[in-house]
Amino acid sequence: MTSILQSLSKTVHLSLGIAILLFLGLHFFGDGFAFDTIFWSWLFRYIHVTVGIMWIGLLWYFNFVQIPNMPKIPDEQKPAIGKVIAPSALFYFRWAAAFTVISGLILAWLNGYVHSAMILGLDGSGGKNTAIGIGMWLGLVMAFNVWFVIWPNQKKALGMVECTPEEKAASAKTAMLFSRTNTLLSLPMLLTMVAAQNLY
Repeated sequence: MTSILQSLSKTVHLSLGIAILLFLGLHFFGDGFAFDTIFWSWLFRYIHVTVGIMWIGLLWYFNFVQIPNMPKIPDEQKPAIGKVIAPSALFYFRWAAAFTVISGLILAWLNGYVHSAMILGLDGSGGKNTAIGIGMWLGLVMAFNVWFVIWPNQKKALGMVECTPEEKAASAKTAMLFSRTNTLLSLPMLLTMVAAQNLY
């Protein structure tokens, strides 16, 4: 078991294998279920929640751990963060954001509320569609920030693209402010998503 847990790849593959075995067990030893719209809705909700945890988890890592502690790290040790840890974290961060949005839109389409939610329930459906719609729009704004503001500025701040020292400093500040903006939006976004599933 130690050899599995020492490898992230093996750990993730084992986790996925256990999840599949549980899925098959619930299917064949329970009441069973059809591979219909309800199944596909469940599958995309599972994907949506999984990649959403990675996205928001990394967002909170940046804002609760990395950014506040960077000033405490000696200058000679900072390249370990900027050249190794941050680029890897940003890779998973931005792709988790993309897959969260894509899986969420597919989920909304499968459940037949994508249009009503995107117009915030103003077609008279209200309630759940208003709540989930607010969450969807907040998620879209946050994903836009990730791909079109945070990532381009982080590339400059981390020296992945050439720029002047002044541009590098300005980009680092911009990336931080938009990352902090996404942190600000994260709790309202999560509240409306969960409310839509549980209060209506």
